[in-house]
Amino acid sequence: MPKRIVLSTFGSFGDVHPYVAIALELKARGHTPVVATSEVYREKMEALGIEFCPVRPEMPSFDQPEELGKLVEDLMDPRVGSERVMQMLLPHLRQIYEDLSAAVNGADLLLTHPLPLVGPLVAQTRLLPWVSSVLAPISFFSAYDPPVPPQFPALYQLMKISPAIGRGIMRLAQRRLDRLMEPVFRLRAELGLPRGEQPLFGGQHSPTCVLALFSPTMATPQPDWPPHTVVTGFPLYDRRDFFGESETPPGLMEFLDAGPPPIVFTLGSSAFWVARDFYNDSISAARALGRRALLLIGHPRNLPSENLPDGVAAFEYAPYSEVLPRACAIVHQGGVGTTGQGLRSGRPVLILPHAHDQLDNAARVERLGCGRLLPRPRYCARSAVRELKALLGDARYAERAAEIGKLVRQENGARAAADAIEMVLAEK
Repeated sequence: MPKRIVLSTFGSFGDVHPYVAIALELKARGHTPVVATSEVYREKMEALGIEFCPVRPEMPSFDQPEELGKLVEDLMDPRVGSERVMQMLLPHLRQIYEDLSAAVNGADLLLTHPLPLVGPLVAQTRLLPWVSSVLAPISFFSAYDPPVPPQFPALYQLMKISPAIGRGIMRLAQRRLDRLMEPVFRLRAELGLPRGEQPLFGGQHSPTCVLALFSPTMATPQPDWPPHTVVTGFPLYDRRDFFGESETPPGLMEFLDAGPPPIVFTLGSSAFWVARDFYNDSISAARALGRRALLLIGHPRNLPSENLPDGVAAFEYAPYSEVLPRACAIVHQGGVGTTGQGLRSGRPVLILPHAHDQLDNAARVERLGCGRLLPRPRYCARSAVRELKALLGDARYAERAAEIGKLVRQENGARAAADAIEMVLAEK
């Protein structure tokens, strides 16, 4: 029977697009998906015919570039960026709870993203069937498959010595995060709920079903992952759907058809706000290598001031599924959505992690053998030439990328997620 399913998320396109893919799959099966997220995504959901419920706090809109740039500058700090994301949400917990609680009226199930923090509280107070999800392997904080934390990357080398060391480090991290998460514990008490587990560790996971919304090529279930975890594959969606822009931009395919495969340079859906010299350095590197370049600049303010040289084209946005398979190599920031599209394309990648999950995603791609990792602060024209020469000059990268791409293209994350959700609904 058709069901009403609320999908709660918060963040950039990388946080929203996986739930759009799942919502479209659920809609195709006759259900009524409702995406509960920031007001700035209302137009996107309406364009897709997906029911929308706004949830505070409000984010700057896409026609406020200065405000968005300042916000992303703060959030992309590798040392404290993740904590600042939490600090952006924590003062609004009561509002988020009220908005999401209103969104689930009449719902049959709630699907949660880790960030809004109150999803588990809404599910527990409303006695609602609940499926949780994570977008990247780092969210499991596994001692058996340890993450590469952006704040202290060297901890990975220590944690991988043994799970016991990993567990000890995780316990220390939990103690620090307990202090940060105190507003969540206070809200739980106000609602008459027990204190519960740490909200960013065990507390974010449903006891019924946890969807790992990434490819098993990135990570497979570990002994300390939650029970009932389903690794779905990436639920991919790559249209912008704003201002009537749902098609491939004019001139893009003509550029791709006009010469050999270019290097595609992109900073995903949020890091482009802090691009600085990235696109100018990328043009210089491509010219030094004698390669064509496709720049996905995100916003007009990133368009280089000088006329683009021959063999270089720039577009604000383009569907990754259409352009990445036509690249000779891809340079990107390592967000999990861009990482998924990069792996699916079957092309070798150079990843420039900024913050959050990006360093861990990049390290996993590097361990797969289909890409290289260069921290964003070390990227310049000279280092780009060095890294891309290594990437394009060693056939093993392209061969391995093609192997992984074939595996990822066989996956259907949205379908697997919808199957798991329907199974929970059938059991309830």
